[in-house]
Amino acid sequence: MPTMLDRVAEIGVVPVIAIDSVAHALPLADALLAGGLPVVEITFRTAAAEAVIRLLAKERPALTVGAGTVLSPETVKTAAEAGARFAVAPGLNPRVVQAAQDLGLPFVPGVANPSDIEAGLELGCTLLKFFPAEALGGTRLLSALSAPYRHTGARFMPTGGVSPSNLEAYLKIDTVAAVGGTWIAKQEDMAAGRWGEIAQRCRDACALVAAARAAK
Repeated sequence: MPTMLDRVAEIGVVPVIAIDSVAHALPLADALLAGGLPVVEITFRTAAAEAVIRLLAKERPALTVGAGTVLSPETVKTAAEAGARFAVAPGLNPRVVQAAQDLGLPFVPGVANPSDIEAGLELGCTLLKFFPAEALGGTRLLSALSAPYRHTGARFMPTGGVSPSNLEAYLKIDTVAAVGGTWIAKQEDMAAGRWGEIAQRCRDACALVAAARAAK
């Protein structure tokens, strides 16, 4: 039976959003849904994150809402209680992973090297966030890094510097399940009410996902 993280992989792009106003939450959700990306990662980089997750989980059930920048067991609990259906972190903290597992919350820890990957696998995590992807070496490093672990079923969600110009290259790597997209909706776009532009970026991203997968 497909899991929540299988659903994320099926979509292929996860909009990663730092949102500082609860008033932007529903227009953002509607733009993402209109653009064909029914998933979002709301990062705990702003004070509004918990309220935004709670509102989206209640009012937009068609949107799969995840929590990002989950750095502590306490934040895991907060995210789960607000209605997050998965959680993501930039690094790998065993205490945080365990807290998520205790609550049954699918968790994607961040990795940057072989030791991180092995630690994640040891904890039962098979979807790993490769972060910060471009700064670490991009597709060339990820291809080399993932090769020794391909047989384990490990899959990656590169985030950090992924953009429309390199999205296809990442998705053509057979161990990449999805990418994290910070370009989809930036704070200045939401503040200016550019919801149509955000929806169009979603459509463009979906087209790139389809093209990359067709080329595999």
